[in-house]
Amino acid sequence: MSTTAAGDSLWTPSADAVAASATTALMRDVGVADYDALWRWSTEDVGRFWGFLWKRFDIQADGDPTVALADASMPGAQWFPDVRLSMPEHVFRNRTGSDVAIRFKGEDTPLGAWTWDELREHTTRIRAGLEAMGVTQGDRVAGYLPNGPHTIAAFLATASLGAVWSCCSPDFGTRTVIDRFAQIEPTVLLTCDGYRYNGKAFDRTQIADEIAAALPTLKATARLPYLGNDGDWDERFPPTDAPLTFERVAFDHPLWILYSSGTTGLPKAIVHGHGGILLEHLKVWRIGQAVNADDRVLWTTTTGWVMWNLVVGVLLSDASIVIYEGSVAHPDLGALWQLIDEAGITVFGTGAAYLHGCLKAGLAPEEDHDLTRLRAVGSTGSPLSPEGFRWVYDHVGPDTWLFSTSGGTDIASGFVGGSDVLPVRAGELQARCLGVAAEAWDDDGNPLIDEVGELVITKPMPSMPVKFWNDEGDERYRDSYFTHYDVQPAVWRQGDWIRITASGSSVIYGRSDSTINRGGIRMGTAEIYAAVLALDEITDALVVDVPPPDGNADSRMTMFVVLADADAAVGDDLTKKVVAAVRRDASPRHVPDELVAVPEVPRTLTGKVLEVPVKKLLMGRDPDSVVSRDALANAAAFDWFVAFARDKGLSAS
Repeated sequence: MSTTAAGDSLWTPSADAVAASATTALMRDVGVADYDALWRWSTEDVGRFWGFLWKRFDIQADGDPTVALADASMPGAQWFPDVRLSMPEHVFRNRTGSDVAIRFKGEDTPLGAWTWDELREHTTRIRAGLEAMGVTQGDRVAGYLPNGPHTIAAFLATASLGAVWSCCSPDFGTRTVIDRFAQIEPTVLLTCDGYRYNGKAFDRTQIADEIAAALPTLKATARLPYLGNDGDWDERFPPTDAPLTFERVAFDHPLWILYSSGTTGLPKAIVHGHGGILLEHLKVWRIGQAVNADDRVLWTTTTGWVMWNLVVGVLLSDASIVIYEGSVAHPDLGALWQLIDEAGITVFGTGAAYLHGCLKAGLAPEEDHDLTRLRAVGSTGSPLSPEGFRWVYDHVGPDTWLFSTSGGTDIASGFVGGSDVLPVRAGELQARCLGVAAEAWDDDGNPLIDEVGELVITKPMPSMPVKFWNDEGDERYRDSYFTHYDVQPAVWRQGDWIRITASGSSVIYGRSDSTINRGGIRMGTAEIYAAVLALDEITDALVVDVPPPDGNADSRMTMFVVLADADAAVGDDLTKKVVAAVRRDASPRHVPDELVAVPEVPRTLTGKVLEVPVKKLLMGRDPDSVVSRDALANAAAFDWFVAFARDKGLSAS
């Protein structure tokens, strides 16, 4: 494999491809000459930009869309206040018949497919069943379901009623799910009998029952027999002659509730609106990635990651989707490349960790699989290294468009990502997304170019959260994004380190706060602590997820633990217990990479664990710059970490 340095040019779109691009058509229609000018046009007046796209996408709605942005305040921007619409209505618009809508595969199940007629039929059945269960507009429908076609139909059915969808992956543990669903007080819970992962079947019937028992607002449940065990899905959702209809709702009426954890307390219940998601996902899939009727899009995800929601958004385009449930490495890392071959995938998206895994394993999928239809590869979840970029061009195809993206659950989309009219450079995200006023700021709020700073968004986006559920006065919403910089008008601070280059490309350097981001799925440290501190052997813990110094590889998650027996050491038995506890009660994706015994966890005078300062310390920051010892309840505990960083060669001094 060739040696690749950050910034090396790897791919340039052909003149014919640029001429045929939807982005080029947009540039021509607004009268600009290049992508940078188009981005600037799209962010100079964001109301004008989204109003332009409203007409371009021929949005179907009741009311007057003339006023695109009535109030540009953040938070609290008011988009298209005079309209009523339905996101799923646009999914099914002009989509009937025998054309395939969804192809699907599990670890041990063959490739299957639903046509648009079948997707409509299942959606209609579930819609009628939900109505029979008492679901009305604004009610919440919670799903504890795998990544299969029934889950997509359940979401579309829920949204067609004007009810609100929320879903957790069945690999989430009982407490993790209850912490999410109890906040939103669902009317109906849709569950499954289990799921398959890494060649094993995991029964979830008991956990599903425990979740249901903890949700007193439930009027009904339904169970999908995914593993072939007992279930009442078909009885709850029988065939119906009723047509599929759509309740049009206000632009900001809740569509779904997603979850992104902070460092303390319950997970944030993030509410997105019908209109914001509709416009944003139309932009992504009709302009940004510009998929068409010949495309088949696969993006590896679970139902607990925002990429599932973005994949559903593909159905707003003319393309079909392919969904996969299970481990990306079962029976080996070649399984996905076999699926790409078998299903004729043209656009393949995955986590950077998977591509790094293929690189490290020495895979050469082009030797064993037909990848000639695959024209584009997307990477997200964590930074993709220059070597990872090179691996794609060496072993997937030299004419592949590799687009790395970075966004979040917070907006159900991207801030920075790819463009098919721009060159690809190793380790870089090609451009700031259209309509996204993204900048890098220093600690004093000064914009930076070619320097690492905080990723901020200076103007509103329609897919920013409508609110957090049960957040009185939007207090937690404001604290999460808008209080880091004391400026007016307020700006959105994402919590990522970014460097924006002079050419408009960017490099992401990982999280600037202490939220644990593993493969794009974020989880608060509080949830991980709850799992670990249930063990008798551990009395306290501190966990950090530290990106590499150059930002070009996967982060490393280290858990520091205080042992009940001060004379004991971290051994294999304790490691296995920690792994099992985190897998069971939090998430398999948030198992730490290493355990380190510490004498004491450093805390502030108010008792807060020093996660962010320790993370910064392990990234090479000067100890005196990350925390004031006068603010610590136990400065000696922090000194232990200073010595640890120095001994590991991580110290700035």
